Amino acid sequence: MQDQPGADSAFQFEGTWQEFAPIAFTNLLLTIVTLGIYRFWATARERRYLWSRSRFVDENLEWAGTGKELLIGFALAAIVFLLPFFIISQVAQALVLRGQEALGGLLTLVSFLAIFYLAGVARFRALRYRLSRTRWRGIRGGSDTQGWQFGLSYMWKTFVGYLPLGLLVPWSMVSLWNERWSKMSFGPHQFTSEADQGPVFVRYLLFYLAPFLMFFGLTIGGAMFGGAFGMMSDGDVDPDAIGAGFIIGILLFVFGFYFVLGLIAVAFYAAFYREVVGAMRWNSVGFSFTASTKEWIMLLLGDVVLVVFTLGIGYIFLSYRHWKFFITHLEADGEIMLDELTQSTTATSKHGEGLLDAFDVGAI
Repeated sequence: MQDQPGADSAFQFEGTWQEFAPIAFTNLLLTIVTLGIYRFWATARERRYLWSRSRFVDENLEWAGTGKELLIGFALAAIVFLLPFFIISQVAQALVLRGQEALGGLLTLVSFLAIFYLAGVARFRALRYRLSRTRWRGIRGGSDTQGWQFGLSYMWKTFVGYLPLGLLVPWSMVSLWNERWSKMSFGPHQFTSEADQGPVFVRYLLFYLAPFLMFFGLTIGGAMFGGAFGMMSDGDVDPDAIGAGFIIGILLFVFGFYFVLGLIAVAFYAAFYREVVGAMRWNSVGFSFTASTKEWIMLLLGDVVLVVFTLGIGYIFLSYRHWKFFITHLEADGEIMLDELTQSTTATSKHGEGLLDAFDVGAI
């Protein structure tokens, strides 16, 4: 497989929202009727459709996971991890009420560190599970690593990233991406990822400095606006008008602050995904992610409009929109030797990404 200029992309999405709509509405209805229990089967059903409409080179993907696996994974995570955390938190509160604040505080700290660690493990194991249930030409992915070591890396790298006033956050994000994907494989071939934080850091620095610059700029502008608003045409000053103008200036500041900061954050994540995906390889195949900042903004604005103008019902289409966006902008270049492809020998878990589902965070 070798992409040529003008040739079709190696990745293509062939689904339509009209096909997805009956699945989404049926899943919504059954999830409500079953008080949320059906959502595990709803997730599996969505993935079967989205994967089946995603083509890589000459064949569509296939999702082999089941709702039962996701339910078992969530139940195990709740019993093994979340229940002990709840018990420890109650014991800590009881110790504080009995005057043993130090011991109660220590238990609380230990429990939160454990949750922090398990969040990293959850991210690793969720990606491992999803690759193990993804089929292409009958071949699956996975990893022989359980993710316990990645949990420790997630803890200390995230801590170090925020330690110097958050300046090393890009290094932390890129390093964790490289570490997690380098432990994954598909078929007989290992993924490699050697992304560099350099191209991402410039966008992050803009995001980092923007609040300080906007605070001073918009505060001064709001004060000037308040003064101008309160100045009467005959040169007299109306104190009430100044107050009203200052309030309007503050409202403009708040709106401008979050709006501009949000745009810069999107620009940062657009650069991040272009860098980390572009640094990945699978044997002789390289990848790239072509979505620009403008395209990310249009995706997110479309999400807001869809959810707001449908009074929340449009939320059921977000998974479709996001997956289509991901596949549409994903590119691959290189050569695949089909006669070298053999089935993965990595171990597969018998349950889904329940720990990640319990923490309610994304895997990719």
